Amino acid sequence: MQWPREMERQRLAWWLVGLALLIVVGRFALNFVGTFVFGLFVYYGARPIAERIEDVVGHRGAAATLTVLAIVVPGLTLLGYVGLVGFRELTVALDPELLAAISERPSMPDAVRQLISDPRGYLTRLDNLGAIRDQLTTGLRQLGVLANGLVHLTLALSMSFFLLRDGNRIDAWFREEVGGEGSVPHAYVSAVDADLQTVYFGNVITVSLVTVLSVVVYNGYNAIVPSAVTLPFPTLLALLTGVATFVPLVVGKIVYVPATAYLGWLAYQDSTGLFWAPLSFLVVAFVFLDLLPQAVLRPIISGRSLHTGLVLFAYVLGAAYFGWYGLFLGPLLVVLAVQFLNVVVPELIHGDPLSPEPSAALGLGHDPEDGVDGEIDEQDAPEETTGEDGENGSDDGSE
Repeated sequence: MQWPREMERQRLAWWLVGLALLIVVGRFALNFVGTFVFGLFVYYGARPIAERIEDVVGHRGAAATLTVLAIVVPGLTLLGYVGLVGFRELTVALDPELLAAISERPSMPDAVRQLISDPRGYLTRLDNLGAIRDQLTTGLRQLGVLANGLVHLTLALSMSFFLLRDGNRIDAWFREEVGGEGSVPHAYVSAVDADLQTVYFGNVITVSLVTVLSVVVYNGYNAIVPSAVTLPFPTLLALLTGVATFVPLVVGKIVYVPATAYLGWLAYQDSTGLFWAPLSFLVVAFVFLDLLPQAVLRPIISGRSLHTGLVLFAYVLGAAYFGWYGLFLGPLLVVLAVQFLNVVVPELIHGDPLSPEPSAALGLGHDPEDGVDGEIDEQDAPEETTGEDGENGSDDGSE
């Protein structure tokens, strides 16, 4: 009789140790929640591409490497360049005299020559040493922000890479230790996985395409029309149009409709019959930046997915409450909650045994069976994950 009690004490002690570890690790992860959520977003956005590459190269590790280096990094670099151009345009718009003030500053050789020839006069022309210290402090602070951003970006890309390469091992562990096919945990996680891929991958494709199309449409419009009705800061507006596409129904309307009104006002001020320009801009923007993403692209990519209103609130409220990473965390929380309602809650309310069958009444998100049998699980690991095969798999990262 003493042995079972001793076993229970040991189990309780280990549960307490696990709870303490969970608290410590959770507290640590909370400080990097934006990084982790962005890495998850990149993973789901790149996973369908990695699966196609793996079909060609036949190696999971090589497919993950090619996806990150040849697709993800160049894509983020392009978006970063567009963002930089847009930021420069925004800077000029907010303070047109800023670039002129920078260009009028003495060059470094001139400053050194003045300091050597007349150090007292040069220092006098400077307001005080405190101003120099403030400028250095500001520069170092900006450098620190840039370095911190690069560190978090590197961590997010590394996380997405390892998930692309080793996700099958996580799947195999979950099936073996938590719940295999036909169990409630597996049904819940499979449905969440399918919904996240739909939401994240659909957004990656849609936002990227709309951003590129916006750059072409806005800058192409400026190249064709007379200067009296040109669009100010076209690249900045294109970037804002791409970001607005994250939110369903809103898409680019929040950008190109006010831009059209501004162009119409310019045409009215010019009084030379240039109203064809803003009207043409509105038609082209509506077709390529609104109708194409909403009516053609999203249905092809997404198929059956979450309710549009839920996704809308997820993006808007997520970004408003959490900040920038709320764009990625909001949909994640909505998917987790919807599939909990879909798979678990009906049985809990009615007191029935838990079943992997989803609620027919809710009708939101993917059916768990779609996540198990469909395209999502093409990347699953083989059933045999131990022994010699498991050791070989850990060596080369292939299935």
